[in-house]
Amino acid sequence: MAVETKPPRPKNRISADLAGPPAGKDDIRSLPATVEWLRREGLLLETDVEVDGDLELTGVQKHFDGSYPVLFNNVKGYPHARAITNLFANMDIVNRYFGWKDGKERTKKLAHALTHPIPAEIVTQNEAPVQEEVITDDLEVNKWLMAIRHTVLESEITIGSGNSVVIGDYFHGGSHIGYNRMNFRWGNIGTFQPAPGGHMWQIMTEHYKDPKPVPFTMAFGVPVAATLLAGGGFDYAVLPRGGDEIGAAGAVQGFPMRYVKCRTIDAYTLADAEYVLEGEFYPQDKRYETAEAEKADTQGRFHFHPEWAGYMGKAYRAPTFHVKAITMRKRVSKPIIFPLGVHMLDCHNIDTTVRESAIYELCERLQPGIVQDVNIPFPMTDWGGCIIQLKKRNKWEDGWARNFLVAAMSCSQGMRLAIAVDGDIDIYNMDEIIWCLTTRVNPRTDILNPLFGGVGQTFIPEERLTAGDKQWTGMNTRFEGGMAIDATMPYGYENDFMRPVYPIDRVDPKKWFDDSEIASAKAIMHGWVETLSRYGR
Repeated sequence: MAVETKPPRPKNRISADLAGPPAGKDDIRSLPATVEWLRREGLLLETDVEVDGDLELTGVQKHFDGSYPVLFNNVKGYPHARAITNLFANMDIVNRYFGWKDGKERTKKLAHALTHPIPAEIVTQNEAPVQEEVITDDLEVNKWLMAIRHTVLESEITIGSGNSVVIGDYFHGGSHIGYNRMNFRWGNIGTFQPAPGGHMWQIMTEHYKDPKPVPFTMAFGVPVAATLLAGGGFDYAVLPRGGDEIGAAGAVQGFPMRYVKCRTIDAYTLADAEYVLEGEFYPQDKRYETAEAEKADTQGRFHFHPEWAGYMGKAYRAPTFHVKAITMRKRVSKPIIFPLGVHMLDCHNIDTTVRESAIYELCERLQPGIVQDVNIPFPMTDWGGCIIQLKKRNKWEDGWARNFLVAAMSCSQGMRLAIAVDGDIDIYNMDEIIWCLTTRVNPRTDILNPLFGGVGQTFIPEERLTAGDKQWTGMNTRFEGGMAIDATMPYGYENDFMRPVYPIDRVDPKKWFDDSEIASAKAIMHGWVETLSRYGR
């Protein structure tokens, strides 16, 4: 008897043109809806070939870093699941999710959303897609949620795609959403790594000695606006404890997020997630993230899970999360997990987009009208730096460049490099930044080193070295400070820094060459010359 086979899925209809209309509200209500929109718009790489979470997925992702989202319909060991990567890898596509014209508009509109949240709506459990299935008797987490291994340097798989969701009293009446890595070495019990100083670290510190554990959820495959806000970290002058981060996500998408009451704990979670782990956080039940580190009884030495700074992470003793229930969309729908690859543009863009807007908002609060835009390019590694673009209106505003720089570094734990530039500099082009540093900085007076001995980030190897022979933990390391560089022109000296602007607006190359010749000549122009040709400089 012949075995019935499904017809092959049509080949990807990929469009090289990233321009187009923004996604509609219904296209970003859930991750499956967004995947359907990406498919319709020709913005999705899709495959039915099986992918393994152990090295294969991140290897494929790195091949296409910065390109289209990639959907895997066949995940090894997870017949009920699909996986997507590169969801935020290309900012032209991200801008279309939310209707942003360009980077500058994105920074300003997102800054407004951070301060004008739209409160979430509460739906019944019967209305919540994430509770279509509720599992309480088979809580082997790695069986249900795709775990990955990024590199051959790691001894174990990990789950880094979960968003901690804390709503209400444990977050002082507000809502928190953020990324935290976990390793479920004990079935339904996993290590939970709160970044030192982050919101979950604050919750852990406040409730460290409570007699009862802290109930909250880990959500996976959340709507894209929630994923964006989950990347906010160390922006707490603008997104403080008690703020409404999920409400800000609602403002980004233009309509409320939806909450649902949990089934087994006294907490709420995101109704439109793909998967949710309901559980309890035990701050004092600390366990090693890997068996290798446990055997050596040593923190901060053995490789585990790459870090945003571009180096291998280390295994530590971390508090634990005890899962009470796993809820999910119906298995027949093959709910999607977003196994975030670290130190890729996917991760970088999630981590920095909110951060750029928070720094913009911070500068606006200090003195409105001067800051024009903020960018954190990939080499600045997420939390490591920023570029602030200013437009001075009078001599008095000369000093604000330094105020903004030092404020950004003070309010952003562990920032190592902050640069202020003028409005004529393209802050999205690193050639422009290097030229500006080379020609506008007085090395005696324009390079500052604030915050020596303050609080930093143990994820930077240079900072870890300050621990000497002690274990490389936050308690033993010291922040070396950072560099704040004022690369702006002194007000009133603009004519002395006049850039030559060539007459590109007065000539049309078509007078001399046909379209194919022009396109061919332009195609081999790379680097700064290509940027300068667009502006005539």
